[in-house]
Amino acid sequence: MGKIVKWLFYFTAAGTVALIIFAYIGPFLGFDFTPEEKTIIIPVELHED
Repeated sequence: MGKIVKWLFYFTAAGTVALIIFAYIGPFLGFDFTPEEKTIIIPVELHED
């Protein structure tokens, strides 16, 4: 049981590190992570008493 938990921890740590590295190197490889800018206008009606 201890070996399984240890390996799950190693795989989780390695996956986290790989994801962080991919986030930094991704733009150099052609992946763009910037969100699309879009203006959202929502009318608001205020009731004054």
